[in-house]
Parts: sequence; C-alpha cells; structure tokens
Amino acid sequence: MKHHPIPYFTFEGTAREALEYYKEVFEGEVTDVQTFGEANFETPPEMDNYIMHARFRKDELFFMVSDGFMNQSITVGNNLSLALELDSTEEIESLYARLKEKGTVYMELQDTFWGATYAKVKDAYGVIWDLNFEKSGSSK
Repeated sequence: MKHHPIPYFTFEGTAREALEYYKEVFEGEVTDVQTFGEANFETPPEMDNYIMHARFRKDELFFMVSDGFMNQSITVGNNLSLALELDSTEEIESLYARLKEKGTVYMELQDTFWGATYAKVKDAYGVIWDLNFEKSGSSK
C-alpha cells in the first residue's frame, strides 16, 4: 500500500457546497474536481454538474469527496469510506477477495475509465473500502 487510508466523503448532491465550507473552515485547497458530466460514465443528464470526484488538502489534512449516485441514499455511516491506493494488481485482487468473502460488494473489481483497477466493498463490520490501483504507476 502506498499510503495510509484516505477518508472519502460522499454527499447527496451537496459535495460542491461542502467543499466550499471545508475550504473556508480549514483554509485549504480543492483540486482535481471532476463532474459526472465530464466523466466517461453513464449517468442521467441531471447529474452533469454533480461532483464525481474532488480532493481537499490543507497541510497533512487530506480527504476526497464525491456526490452519490441519484438512486443512492446517503446517510450517516455510509457517507464515509476509506480509500486505499494499492501497489499492484495482485495486491488489489487479494484484498478484494478477502473483503468480499464476508462483505458486500458495492462495485465489482474492474478496470475503470480513469486508468485504474477499482472496487468498492463494505466489510463484515460495516466499514466501506475504496480499493484503487493506478496502472500507470502515477497517482494523482
């Protein structure tokens, strides 16, 4: 694994407002903002301006943010996951297999349009994990 787990917050259409709030509170920087409309991903047109992914950083404080899909009900508990940036195909496949054994798969392990192998799994104790392996070897 490249780093410690990264908190990933999911909002119900308010990610942009939340980022502005955190920017004001923590005086940090918002980067890598990508909307659903900009992504090569099938979503309804009404989601075009919603945030699919963004990053927030202020010194050592770092987290990622997105809006949930329209049919996804966001509640306290499922609005936070931990993202792991992994080092190899073997590592992500192994972790995915172990987590899904007693967990719930939210997104099957797959190659993505952003050039990574990715999966999202809720483990046996309710913790949600975003597993990501950037195949190019460069993480953004």
